[in-house]
Amino acid sequence: MDNISFKRKAKEHSINIKELKKIKGFQLKKGLKVNDLLESYKSIGFQASHIGKAVDILNQIKKDKAEIYLACTSNMVSSGLREIIAQLAEKKLIKAIITTTGAIEEDFIKSTNDFYLGSFNVDDEVVKNNGINRLGNIFVPDKNYCDFEDFHMKFIEKLAKEKNIWSPSEYAMRLGLELKDTSSVLYQCAKNKIPIFCPGFVDGAIGDHLYFHNQRSKNKIIIDTAADITNFYNMLLQPDKTAGIILGGGIAKHHLIGAAILRNGLDYAIYIQTGTEYDGSLSGAKPKEAVSWNKLKSESKSVCIEADATIVFPMLALSMLNE
Repeated sequence: MDNISFKRKAKEHSINIKELKKIKGFQLKKGLKVNDLLESYKSIGFQASHIGKAVDILNQIKKDKAEIYLACTSNMVSSGLREIIAQLAEKKLIKAIITTTGAIEEDFIKSTNDFYLGSFNVDDEVVKNNGINRLGNIFVPDKNYCDFEDFHMKFIEKLAKEKNIWSPSEYAMRLGLELKDTSSVLYQCAKNKIPIFCPGFVDGAIGDHLYFHNQRSKNKIIIDTAADITNFYNMLLQPDKTAGIILGGGIAKHHLIGAAILRNGLDYAIYIQTGTEYDGSLSGAKPKEAVSWNKLKSESKSVCIEADATIVFPMLALSMLNE
């Protein structure tokens, strides 16, 4: 051949290419089961192969009976992943959820009002003039938050009469007990005694409402985040093996893997994220960086799927449900 660059002589033989999985697709056929589909993903390459690796990790988690902690940002609950997460809680496949206040309030709001599919490309001034708020291509009418505020202000008054100090997980549990919606994460977690930990509890409409209440009432509410630190850390230190499934980044991601430092790291981790690591952000950090902090054990089984969680997580959740 004329291209001499491919005639180079190998300088070492540390990679045995013949031992590696061959890249190939799969036969498209009716009735293909999700587990078989995900098994076929392993040989496709790119992020599909990472999804296949995640399934292997989930199988190992089941085998080792590791406790699964789900960390997710609020936009996951804003989307239809809310109902997926609720089903995992209903089946008691997760030990706890770590999230942000937007997930709590929007889960509750969805039990009484709807969110709608809009567009990423609309004129946001027009959206605002229609009394609508935009989350990506999801539209949320102002009325949803007005109705929630009307309910929540009365709910705060009721809690304040019982006691003045509440941890976020206690608060979320009580909110869940107000619901009868089986599609609700709050409802299923309250019913199945799965705690929801929220380290940034006042960063949202709930925080606004607590402000309003405490401004005009002598019977003030105090949110005791430190109490949940104790509850969460004690829970995380108990099991022999722990696993983290992390959708997105931010405070929810860090609260889980940061707490895991106390046990020298999680044993398993599946990240599904779109953040990039070049700016040093926690949201973009990969599992190997977490090893340096003892957030993941050196021998941990982990994978980072760089993709939109709304595409990937339903398949993994279905894999979790399948025996």
